[in-house]
Amino acid sequence: MGMTSPRRTKRRGRAPMAEINVTPLVDVMLVLLIIFMVTAPLLNAGVPVNLPDSQAKPLDQQPHQVNLSITADGRVYIDKSEVDPGTLGDRLSALPRGADGKPPLVTLRADQSLDYGRVVSVMGQLNHAGFNAISLVTTSSVTAP
Repeated sequence: MGMTSPRRTKRRGRAPMAEINVTPLVDVMLVLLIIFMVTAPLLNAGVPVNLPDSQAKPLDQQPHQVNLSITADGRVYIDKSEVDPGTLGDRLSALPRGADGKPPLVTLRADQSLDYGRVVSVMGQLNHAGFNAISLVTTSSVTAP
């Protein structure tokens, strides 16, 4: 007979989807990216210092920089390692220079309870070692004078 009967094997409704929905994955990855972008600058400093307040605008982070910290009791740290008294100049001159021979940018984090002379003394040693680009780190505050 030339007559075809309708298929009885045809399913009613929708067929199951065989593709992965990537929208939730992209959403989660973007949230994680934002979290890492916010927390990465906070991981930069390892020595706890009570910074003074300032209304200055933040500077861009440079890839090759040295963090110099002075604690409330006057101890000096280069990144996270403590510097023995009297050896700061030698340690600074031993730091690697850039490809163009320029010294790296120094960010100075000094505790707000320190004597002004102590901070100026460290800045003088930085200048004597050839570090002329020094950034002073503060906390941003709207109420600062």
